[in-house]
Amino acid sequence: MGLPFATSPRSTVGIEWELAIVDADTGDLRQVARPVLDALAGPDGSPHPHVHQELLLNTVELVTGVHETVAGAARDLADNLAEVRDVVEPLRADLMCAGTHPFAQSDHQRVTDQERYNTLIERTQWWGRQMLIYGVHVHVGIEDRAKVLPLVRAVLAYYGHMQALSASSPFWGGRETGYASNRALMFQQLPTAGLPFRLDEWSDLERYTSDMLHTGVIDDFSEIRWDVRPSPRFGTVEVRVCDGLPSLLEVRAIAAFTQCLVEHFSAELDAGRPLPDLPQWFLQENKWRSARYGMDAILVLDADANEDLVTTDVRRMLEVLAPAAERLKCSEDLAAIEQILDAGASYQRQREVARRSGGDLQPVVFSLVEEMRAGRPLL
Repeated sequence: MGLPFATSPRSTVGIEWELAIVDADTGDLRQVARPVLDALAGPDGSPHPHVHQELLLNTVELVTGVHETVAGAARDLADNLAEVRDVVEPLRADLMCAGTHPFAQSDHQRVTDQERYNTLIERTQWWGRQMLIYGVHVHVGIEDRAKVLPLVRAVLAYYGHMQALSASSPFWGGRETGYASNRALMFQQLPTAGLPFRLDEWSDLERYTSDMLHTGVIDDFSEIRWDVRPSPRFGTVEVRVCDGLPSLLEVRAIAAFTQCLVEHFSAELDAGRPLPDLPQWFLQENKWRSARYGMDAILVLDADANEDLVTTDVRRMLEVLAPAAERLKCSEDLAAIEQILDAGASYQRQREVARRSGGDLQPVVFSLVEEMRAGRPLL
């Protein structure tokens, strides 16, 4: 089968941010996405163009338009966040974001009544019902289809960096998991999720897609839920690595890091220089290390098995990406990565709140609510 790739301006950016709706008094999840979305619908009942439904009725997703800069996408997010807040507050509800809710129980959550979601749950059963998780997805525009798969491979070499910076799911169902990102290992249990297969040519992707459609594994390309994937409909590389991020500052920083990575490697391709290309076994190991240890992970950096602490290599990459950030007008957003390094990733901040409260996780939820309101980390 042919798999056309849409025309997209180079290094444009779009962001998807999944938000949890929580009770303002208890901090537990609220199943009110449907009335929230109805309240945001147009006069003719048409859905809000930038606030979407998701798998669970405790979740809404903010989706930006296509922008040249992270700042432009962030304005969309801020405006739409304010709209959603105006609707949830009269319901005695509030908003938070993290890779997982610290104490909510997955078997208490209700699924959106839509065929694609019902089919997913019917097929995946217990694992599908565990998908009480939230993420941030960043799309970066690619102007030439021939670049897509090399760029996917290059971005995967920095998977662990993005996962460590965004890790925000240390708790699951009220328990400490010992992982910085429990979400990363939960989500890969779904069919077609997790790390992508090694694909060298666009025809390999077309064959894979054709095989999955023919055998009924998927009904549409969007059901290929890889951590980094081509998005042919939008003409982008979509990076789905990150846990849910609690604050707009962190979303902007991670989006800038992602956009700059893609732009930097696109320029390297134009110059005829080789891109990073880690063996699959190192990619898998880096995913596990960053999920387990977060900012303390020692990652494999290249095919020669050289290693370094993730925070050390992030700071090195900030210098490498500085010229791309200037071209993309996101230097300030990229520099905000330093604030995450200084304040700690969300999983570290959540653990500190839990420690101070003697293990009570309700204050962790309220700290996440306050970080979203403040727009920045607070510890």
